[in-house]
Amino acid sequence: MKRRGSSFEEAKSVFRRHGGVLRTREAMEAGIHPKTLYDMRDSGVIERLSRGVYRLAELEPLGNPDLVSVAIRVPDGVICLISALAFHDLTTQIPHEVYLAVRRESRPPQMDYPPVRVFRFAMAVFGAGVETHSLDDVPVKIYGAEKTVADCFRYRNKIGLDVAIEALRTYRERRSMDLDALMDFARLCRVDAVMRPYLEALL
Repeated sequence: MKRRGSSFEEAKSVFRRHGGVLRTREAMEAGIHPKTLYDMRDSGVIERLSRGVYRLAELEPLGNPDLVSVAIRVPDGVICLISALAFHDLTTQIPHEVYLAVRRESRPPQMDYPPVRVFRFAMAVFGAGVETHSLDDVPVKIYGAEKTVADCFRYRNKIGLDVAIEALRTYRERRSMDLDALMDFARLCRVDAVMRPYLEALL
């Protein structure tokens, strides 16, 4: 019979080959027995990021655990609105849930942790302005700064007009402001008429 320590080391090697993070299904497809996986969890060898997602405990602590967990569980989703503003340092708001955009026709993600607030975007708006950032060696899709500001005006009734205006003001203070891109996204989101007076007051 194979000793538990031997099974653990083999399983840890599988985790390392996958960047230290695996879903339960991926672990089993890679040859890790369910009992080994749960023994590793109970022994503290791996830690549970969210339901069905595990990470080697020996790795450095995650810098962005919530965004990484959501990106792993919902790889087709895009971090948006206040969560994206926080990532781009465009807000003083502290998001207490992950703001996530999904395609309008997609099934809502089922996550027990971290808390997620889902927004359904039409395809033309959903696919525009997406950037992929490597956070803790995990690819995370996040809307770029210009798209995020436009989205905030589009969803101003849900997140607050003051949040959108603060984001625009903070963005305006950046040296790398791309006014053309900002207005292109504003037109795509059909908020150019709403945003323009606030922008002109800042110029």
